Amino acid sequence: MNNTNLDSLLQALIPIVRAAGESIMDIYAGDIKVRSKDDSSPVTEADERAEAVILPALQALDTSIPIVSEEQASAGHIPETGKRFWLVDPLDGTKEFINRNGEFTVNVALIEDGVPILGVVLAPALDRLFAGARGLGAFVESTGERRSINCRQIPAAGLTVVASRSHGDASALEAFLNGRKVASQSSAGSSLKLCLVAAGEADVYPRLGRTMEWDIAAGDAVLRAAGGRLVTLDEQTMIYGKPDFANPHFAAWGLAS
Repeated sequence: MNNTNLDSLLQALIPIVRAAGESIMDIYAGDIKVRSKDDSSPVTEADERAEAVILPALQALDTSIPIVSEEQASAGHIPETGKRFWLVDPLDGTKEFINRNGEFTVNVALIEDGVPILGVVLAPALDRLFAGARGLGAFVESTGERRSINCRQIPAAGLTVVASRSHGDASALEAFLNGRKVASQSSAGSSLKLCLVAAGEADVYPRLGRTMEWDIAAGDAVLRAAGGRLVTLDEQTMIYGKPDFANPHFAAWGLAS
């Protein structure tokens, strides 16, 4: 897919993701009813409403591109992916949504040949939308303004580390950081962590626990477009379209590591 087509697709995707964010915020403003899926992870009406906004809109953009979405996959509906497919997490950070801390996102990515080539991540409660595409760079929209973002070189003072707020192994994180110069460490929810690295607000996000491809693909696309990289712990670039869509442990880095 060339840059012109990618740009057109990106501009068409942004209002779709924003509409999903509005449906989530309608639920966020009222009572949040939580159920458990078969894997014991939480799900709310907001997850389902956002997915109901996104899926038909993506199909309308291009009926030839299959869609893999978290809630559909949980129900056993997984299409054959082929060369190109969408990866959707209609509400990433459901625990953050339930806890009402604002750190939840809508994630939509386009995968081509195992690579996330386009992604949009919206944090509706924080009014921050991150987007990026291969060859087009990355940007953030907030308070009605759009600005370009880039990963940064690691400062002389050391790494700014961002870790998972609701998932994590403190001893594993300590082992990962052992021997590295760390200036500060903080926690955040959902795919926001990938976007903070993409925006040069952090230098590394180590994820030393279970994730699925739809959790990270959109943020990875933004990160790559901003000059960063997401690699497994043995320094292999993350590949998408794996048979079970489960990810190995990884680290998302800015410009230098």
